[in-house]
Amino acid sequence: MKRAVVLLSGGLDSVTALAIAKQQGYECYTLSFDYGQRHDTELVASEKLSKQLGAKKHKVIKIDLRTIGGSALTDNDIDVPEEHHEGIPVTYVPARNTVFLSIALGWAEVLTANAIYIGVNAVDYSGYPDCRPEFVTAFEQLANLATKTGVEGNKLEVRAPLMRMTKAEIIRQGISLGVDYSQTVSCYQADEDGRACGLCDSCHFRKEGFIQAGISDPTRYSLGS
Repeated sequence: MKRAVVLLSGGLDSVTALAIAKQQGYECYTLSFDYGQRHDTELVASEKLSKQLGAKKHKVIKIDLRTIGGSALTDNDIDVPEEHHEGIPVTYVPARNTVFLSIALGWAEVLTANAIYIGVNAVDYSGYPDCRPEFVTAFEQLANLATKTGVEGNKLEVRAPLMRMTKAEIIRQGISLGVDYSQTVSCYQADEDGRACGLCDSCHFRKEGFIQAGISDPTRYSLGS
């Protein structure tokens, strides 16, 4: 059976990527990171979603990116913006996807996996440089240069199936594959119960996605959102 390591944050996009990997015939191994993010309720969601979608194994790896800071998600002295601004926002976590994919690559090599799936998107997103197709292509090249697996000719693919999809298209795809979006946590500053703020960039794109998809939004919002 084909195997894939799937980066699973517990949010809307990553769980859709998992559902797509499963639908495409992969035995899935899900990987989440406790990296010091302020919205760590997503880790509870990722474990539930991994089980619901039948992943073979789920792993959480701890990397404290608060030690370098530089992001509103890892530094409590930087506020999460509640209005959209042009350019790369302060919620960008320096080198996050590079770090995550590197660890996923190591696990993929151990598992002799054929692919790594990541739910990045370059349409309805906040403008992060490590969510672009150029980044994914470059990392795939690195993956096949830097590993025993790649050197021996067993090509590993880095797949980003949501890259060119709008948020509405992602939601429709997930619904068709049986994803329960009520269990996902996308908010940058979700509370301890997983309720979304309704104001951050991630909440904005998520809300608009459900509206444009014509599907009722199952997200739990905090009071006053």
